[in-house]
Amino acid sequence: MPCLAASGGVISKGTLFLTEHELSLIEEALNLLGAEHPDTNEAELVGQRLNCLKVFGEAISLYPSIRESQILRGYVRDEKQLIKSLAGLAPSSHLLRIPARIQAVRSFLVTKFHSFSLLNKLLSPDTQLYEDIRSILFSIMFTIMAEDVYFSCLDDSSVPEEIKFRLADELVSLWDSGAEPAMIQHFPFLKALWTVRNDSPPSFGTMDGTSELIRISIDLQEDWKDFLLNQISNEETKWALDEFLFGLSYEEIVSVRSRLKKFSIPAADYDEIRSYLGSSPAYTVINNSDPRYLHDFYMDRKEAAIIRKRLNNPGPQKTLEEIYLKYRMTL
Repeated sequence: MPCLAASGGVISKGTLFLTEHELSLIEEALNLLGAEHPDTNEAELVGQRLNCLKVFGEAISLYPSIRESQILRGYVRDEKQLIKSLAGLAPSSHLLRIPARIQAVRSFLVTKFHSFSLLNKLLSPDTQLYEDIRSILFSIMFTIMAEDVYFSCLDDSSVPEEIKFRLADELVSLWDSGAEPAMIQHFPFLKALWTVRNDSPPSFGTMDGTSELIRISIDLQEDWKDFLLNQISNEETKWALDEFLFGLSYEEIVSVRSRLKKFSIPAADYDEIRSYLGSSPAYTVINNSDPRYLHDFYMDRKEAAIIRKRLNNPGPQKTLEEIYLKYRMTL
């Protein structure tokens, strides 16, 4: 592979955490930028940024495998202890208690997202290359979100210990493999759910959620339909599903439905819903051109669920993703 930065660095094949496909796209994109804008230093600047990413990945690879056993002055640290720690510690305790390689891999994912995002911004949106890079951005974001869903389930006291150990083991596989999401068994199902939600904005209408649910269920596998059949009678699942489908908080949904009923309004569109709620909706509005909005939407729902749990307020105390993952882990 040719030099991809004027600084002389080379992103070689086999670089940790960058696939052959990603390396090929990087080369193609930098060559295109150099050819289309020879009078600027865009290709050089982006190439330097991507070489920093390469060096970061190589530095992480110098850390020992997370699955290796280490003995230091009689103290043994091994994979079993790590999994036990992940399953037993609250997220607030992870920062200084889990191996440096794990923290570095998580930081690498964020750095990788920013690097590919910069590259994507410089490409014409009318090209296949732009779409290919954008697909990578969504994949990175889905990986970051999946990690967070797993951590949320690890912090859930209602999740059985044996399931927590399986969740922790999957996370260890993810980090040790170089942040390859395929190492997470349930990643494809979460990714499919987020992809469909990103491509299916709510239509509101009567606010019963039927049309939205049908639209997203068509593109999901039988596993999702089994989940609905088994869980839809659970009140919290219905609340979390409503938030996911409408992009509104539980409190906003209750308010809107009350208004529709009070004034005998048969249906409402997006603008009407927003006029009812004012200028500051509780949750981030998804913009399907930018994967960060989907991440923000998940985090908004997660934080609201945590607050409800602490205050013992009505509404979902878990996100739909957490409920879905917990269901899948018990199959």
